[in-house]
Amino acid sequence: MTLASTSPTRPSNGQPLSGFCSQQIKTNVHRRLLETMDLAEARRMPVDQLQAECTRRIDALLNEQRCPLSAPEKQQLLREVLDEIFGLGPVEEFLRDPAVSDVLVNGPSQIYIEKHGRLEKTNVAFRDDAQLIQVIQRIAAGVGRRIDESCPMLDARLADGSRVNAIIPPLAIDGPAMSIRRFGTVPILIKKLEELESLTPEMSLFLEACVAARTSILISGGTGSGKTTLLNVLSRWIPAGERVVTIEDAAELQLQREHVIRLETRPPNIEGKGEVTQRDLLKNTLRMRPDRIIIGEVRGAEALDMLQAMNTGHEGSMTTVHANTPRDALRRIENMVSMAGLNYPVAAIRQQTASALHLLVQTSRMVGGKRKVINIAEVTGTEADTICLQDLFAYHQTGVDAEGNVRGYFEACGVRPQMLDRLRERGAKIPDELFQRRVLAPAPAAQPLGGRHVIK
Repeated sequence: MTLASTSPTRPSNGQPLSGFCSQQIKTNVHRRLLETMDLAEARRMPVDQLQAECTRRIDALLNEQRCPLSAPEKQQLLREVLDEIFGLGPVEEFLRDPAVSDVLVNGPSQIYIEKHGRLEKTNVAFRDDAQLIQVIQRIAAGVGRRIDESCPMLDARLADGSRVNAIIPPLAIDGPAMSIRRFGTVPILIKKLEELESLTPEMSLFLEACVAARTSILISGGTGSGKTTLLNVLSRWIPAGERVVTIEDAAELQLQREHVIRLETRPPNIEGKGEVTQRDLLKNTLRMRPDRIIIGEVRGAEALDMLQAMNTGHEGSMTTVHANTPRDALRRIENMVSMAGLNYPVAAIRQQTASALHLLVQTSRMVGGKRKVINIAEVTGTEADTICLQDLFAYHQTGVDAEGNVRGYFEACGVRPQMLDRLRERGAKIPDELFQRRVLAPAPAAQPLGGRHVIK
């Protein structure tokens, strides 16, 4: 393909080309290289062949510009072109960084990342709205979904399990916006959570016994507070002989076991037909002989079916919900059950909830970005149509250190759980002393991570 010729770009003051040349030439070459390539055809080429062809074209363009780049700059340019063809353009470099846990794109010129729990603005940008929309549409096509003016919102996932949410005009006033929430490539274990001081060994011992004894658990917390990571960790203690079915809007659970059936909802097509909701999947799951059902997050009327499943032979099921406290989580479940439209009396909903759920675990993202399990509460039943809770373990914040990180301590609340006899009947060896009121010593400080461990 013939490449159009342009005159070399030089500063207006006539000075030798230096840093100005490097950035300006890279921008021009990058743009012209993409203009002269058929990206659809390029994606079908072997990577080695494509890399050689891109290198040849880059050399030709640089010769025209009469301003050669250094070898590292040329490699960087080549990598950017390959990211444009196979990846997500400018943000692909952040997906290669194991320390980045979130990529937030506020229009083509504003890209933020979360690194080690803190947000920071980057100096990279998309060329324009069109390039950003093209990347978003490529993500949608990869999971069989679509995004355009008639369907301007997208909830999808990347090949590595990262969750992507995007919204485009006319709903997004200042241009397309995209957020990528990443999940660790290395399965995180409970010991790592202890080292990161997300919880204590005493809390871990109790949660392990609860999972093994088929205790139904509701994990609540805000966005990015560690709910999904904790759910993945708890799944490791499900006995190997049990069949587990997961239901999610966008598949992001990475259960640490083999016998898992993963189901995902489907949005409606352009005609508004073909939608498959979590409630539809849950009803079908009951015919699949599951021992436990794990719902990534309950948001609506499926809460009723979940409670009924937990009450009819599927004890040990788990799910998450967005809520600020365990009590708020119960209120949200109650509200979502009422969305089913069956006009259940409030007293009946609360009795069913208290019977289905045994344990509430509250997670939180603290000041400085650390995630912690701040409360473990047991559901003890109902009294005068009120669901009764008792705190077993709690985290108390005392302040903030010089680096802006939270300071505080974990505490055993001095309450013997009603379920303790049941746990012991199932083989759990838990001493009564575990629940004596006292401050729990934190685990040793975390060591540098050997892989990407991201708590979401």
